[in-house]
Amino acid sequence: MKIAIVTDTHWGVRNDSTAFADYFKKFYDDVFFPYLDDNGITTVFHLGDIVERRKYINFSTAARLEQDFVRPLADRKVNVYYVIGNHDTYYKNTNEINAMTQLYGGREYPNMTIVPEPTECEFDGCKIVLMPWMCQDNMERALNLINTTSAQVLMGHLELAGFEMYKGSVIDHGMATDIFEKFDLVCSGHYHHKSNKGNVNYLGCPYEITWSDYGDQKGFHIFDTETRTLEFIPNPYTMFNKVHYDDSTNQIESVTIEDLEKYRNTYIKVIVHTKNNPYWFDMFIDKLEKVDPLGIQVVEDNLYLNLEDDSDIVNEAEDTLSILKKFVDNIELNVEKKDVERFLSELYSEASNL
Repeated sequence: MKIAIVTDTHWGVRNDSTAFADYFKKFYDDVFFPYLDDNGITTVFHLGDIVERRKYINFSTAARLEQDFVRPLADRKVNVYYVIGNHDTYYKNTNEINAMTQLYGGREYPNMTIVPEPTECEFDGCKIVLMPWMCQDNMERALNLINTTSAQVLMGHLELAGFEMYKGSVIDHGMATDIFEKFDLVCSGHYHHKSNKGNVNYLGCPYEITWSDYGDQKGFHIFDTETRTLEFIPNPYTMFNKVHYDDSTNQIESVTIEDLEKYRNTYIKVIVHTKNNPYWFDMFIDKLEKVDPLGIQVVEDNLYLNLEDDSDIVNEAEDTLSILKKFVDNIELNVEKKDVERFLSELYSEASNL
């Protein structure tokens, strides 16, 4: 049996941006749903953070979630297990009030199973623990299930130390991985960068949401209950792009004939290495604007650093988090510094998506 796994979909990002909702829909309509159809997959795990905001949901976002994801899966009679993540819960100390229960509890979606509590299931002879966000209210039950289950696979929404939230941004707070060492395979949502250490696999979000995701391959996974293996299915669509401009080696024809349609409805950073002819550059920007990008940011490489790699260009999200961490490390506090760092990280994440 094969199970599709998707996580951290975050409906409602960027202040309920319609452009991002359309971008999400393109991934599901062109990549995700066709894969399910072509391969006869009838079970999906969503490993948490279905929605973006913990406190409320925009009516339009709620409609897009149902129209673009929930209903198409129901129409296909695909059984979906929604594991509750931290962004889905109203309170931080309990999963009892969560977005999926409030939106769909009691409604006619027989294919939907909402998982706000630690749960053990069996699929084609393979026992799997489904672990929602571990908080004060369910911690004792969660640890008891982890210690007593005979399941060798756990899938959930975990906060473990030592993994990257975004590429290059390592989280140093959270639970230790040795709590889960009894399992052969652990798969989790929460961190948006796909990575693994030992038996723990962070699956990453299915699409780009911020500039921190640039150059970080996104997609979803297929879990085989017989072989206990994961297959990664990449998402070919991007929301963030970088264009390198250098008119020292190009002719006017290359500026005027280049096809820029692929940048429509995306965010663009234009990295200017050499601009000897301002008129050519203005022509290029004008042509770029005609494909209706969501935003254009021009970065002048005045120091001739040959900024080719993303790590060479100041990344706003990672840089800000690093500054915050260094600030906390260098001041005297009467509380745990890791708690302060976590609070500032969560606050920045919420602010950056407004």
